[in-house]
Amino acid sequence: MKKKYQNAFFAFGIVVLVVMVTQLDFKEVWAGLQHAGYWFFAVVALWAVLYMFNTAAWYIIIRSQLEDDAHKDGTKADAKKISFWWLYKITISGFALNYATPGGLMGGEPYRIMVLSPKIGTARASSSVILYVMTHIFSHLWFWLLSAALYVIIQPVNAFMGTLLSIVALFCIVAIWFFIKGYKKGLANQLMRILRHIPGAKRWARNFIEAHQQQLDTVDQQIAALHNQNPRTFLAAVLLELGCRFASAVEIMFCLLVLMPSVNYFQCVLILAFTSLFANMLFFMPLQLGGREGGFLMSVDGLGMTASAGIFVALIIRMRELIWTAIGLLLIKFEKKTEKKTEKNSEEIVNSVK
Repeated sequence: MKKKYQNAFFAFGIVVLVVMVTQLDFKEVWAGLQHAGYWFFAVVALWAVLYMFNTAAWYIIIRSQLEDDAHKDGTKADAKKISFWWLYKITISGFALNYATPGGLMGGEPYRIMVLSPKIGTARASSSVILYVMTHIFSHLWFWLLSAALYVIIQPVNAFMGTLLSIVALFCIVAIWFFIKGYKKGLANQLMRILRHIPGAKRWARNFIEAHQQQLDTVDQQIAALHNQNPRTFLAAVLLELGCRFASAVEIMFCLLVLMPSVNYFQCVLILAFTSLFANMLFFMPLQLGGREGGFLMSVDGLGMTASAGIFVALIIRMRELIWTAIGLLLIKFEKKTEKKTEKNSEEIVNSVK
């Protein structure tokens, strides 16, 4: 990626991060961290593992695409093109930009495409990122649907909750159907057609389709290929992301263990499901400020826990998000230094040959 783009992503992320930090009540934060003790470090460390789930899902999608290209060309797939740990750094930085960017996907996904394009080409980079985002959202839908079923199994259901769970289940089923259809036939052209009917985006979408129709068709073909030709890769990517959703409920469990040693893991799954659903409804807010806290308060109240428990969990998770956002932004600068070192080594090799 060009230096000016790296600096732009880094500078934007830092500005938003600083703004978000200034909104914190530092006395409340310090009191919360003291109360959490070593469990806070466990929460932060947990996400080093969870990001491996995310990276692995994206990695196998890219590997599958490279193997498909090699099969068509009659050559051997070059697995060395993409290192898992390099992709791990890009994954963390991508999520950091998504956390810091209003609208979420407007920050991290363009960054991923721009960083990956020099290695595998723009079309493959774009389709792999779109596929990963689809898989990430697809797993969320399954997580919410399964959590609705879990609630019915372990919690008493009144008329209000029955209606709410039915609405959530219906929404998830319809959305899952839409995504499966998108996987089978591709989604790039469908999304652009939708944009053609949105005021303010009609003209841009029409011009973009006319100028990039061939590229959109190529991306759709590559998206469909994963589902139609590589069902095992598709299933593995979805299961990795879904596993990450359930594993991330351990974070809430770590937080609640400080307050109630007898905390139930399945209740933590329900808290995460409701909070993530509520927070994603407010996707336009950086770090989903306010939405996540409100989600925690409502979810713990619905499970018979105290409001103070919801506030405490929300505070600890907010601090974890800020720390990993800062780490992700720093990795953007680290990536730039790595690229410079690689270019310098390449020049030295070329000069020695001459």
